[in-house]
Amino acid sequence: MAAQNQSSLTIIRRKQVEARTGLSRSSIYARLRQNPKRPGDYDPTFPKPVSVGAKAVGWIEAEIDAWLTAQIEKSRKAASGK
Repeated sequence: MAAQNQSSLTIIRRKQVEARTGLSRSSIYARLRQNPKRPGDYDPTFPKPVSVGAKAVGWIEAEIDAWLTAQIEKSRKAASGK
């Protein structure tokens, strides 16, 4: 059971998040913060980073995977609805 929990709690760093999502560094951080000048950038469903050190953050891999799956489903529903 401990091994199962460990595998689901893999933390990935920003470069890996960029590679998995196809988003740039600025796009990732824009999705995390509301900006009145660019309200379309904010995405409350995008996974929040976790602190892994004094000046380092990472994202839980399972949360990134779930977000990607939701984006794919949303995209396919929108495409089939047209």
